[in-house]
Amino acid sequence: MITRQTLSHDLALRTAKARGALLGLAVGDALGDLGRNDEYRKRYGLATSLNGAARSTDDTEFALLTARTLLTCGGALTPEALVESWRALILEQGGVFERGGRPLYGAVANLQRGMLPPLSGRDNVMNDDDGAAMRIAPIGILCAGDVPRALELAEIEAQVSHDGDGIWAAQAVAAAVAVAMVDGSTDEILSAARAAIPADSWLGRAQARADAICSEAGCIEAAWERLHDDLWTPVHSVSAEAIPQALAVFRLTDGDFRRGLFWACNFGRDADTIGAVVGALTGARHGVGVIPPEWIERVRRPSGVCLRFAAQEDIVALADGLAALIV
Repeated sequence: MITRQTLSHDLALRTAKARGALLGLAVGDALGDLGRNDEYRKRYGLATSLNGAARSTDDTEFALLTARTLLTCGGALTPEALVESWRALILEQGGVFERGGRPLYGAVANLQRGMLPPLSGRDNVMNDDDGAAMRIAPIGILCAGDVPRALELAEIEAQVSHDGDGIWAAQAVAAAVAVAMVDGSTDEILSAARAAIPADSWLGRAQARADAICSEAGCIEAAWERLHDDLWTPVHSVSAEAIPQALAVFRLTDGDFRRGLFWACNFGRDADTIGAVVGALTGARHGVGVIPPEWIERVRRPSGVCLRFAAQEDIVALADGLAALIV
């Protein structure tokens, strides 16, 4: 593992890793959304490549909200800066449109009522889902090699919409990305994620079950069905389901970009978030060079299906801005 100082002195490396993390998230989101689409599966069976139907979901577009917020405040994230950004980029642009997660709609409604974090996330519907974890990778990029700071900023960012497991899941992903950004090994990346999760929590117990499945199975093929069945939650996926599954896929594919996305994006259920997390981790670890150029061009300008401002953003430019803040 390299140091943050080494990374900060290497413009090409930190730019490649920042692009890899943010574009990897977008690719995983779009490919995972294809992989769980019934019509796509009827025709192709498995999702192996992005095609013309691929587009961003709330995972990518809220991650860009996090990135834009960090750039606007110069990386000095505070609850006040976060709320100001949500007001400018969500409330003043018509709210959350199609395909947003339930706690995201709830957080926006709470902000409209004048409620502020942490209550906007605490008194909120389904605030233990993965809607904060899916958008948190930009904090891991900014805090490359600095896990304590990643945990601190992830808590600030997640509190606007989530509580409990929802915040711990975001902290786990932010910490893991921060370690991946400085060339952490698979074990080091996963250890950082686990350390952010209280053992005596639903998420902690689910993560322990996922770890046991991985150890007993030894490979993704043998673990596949149990990762679905043993972690399945009725009606709707929550952090305690999707985040341990994403970390398990990352572990059992040893952080390989193409293998990781193949298994993550064909997972079903919450495959867009699982794909986004695996894509962010593997992209941060290996850099943008592992992503096919044609995939980059397909996802670098989001559709704005959920957040209108996102259609005006260029993911490459946002990633470069985050890379500059590492210094």
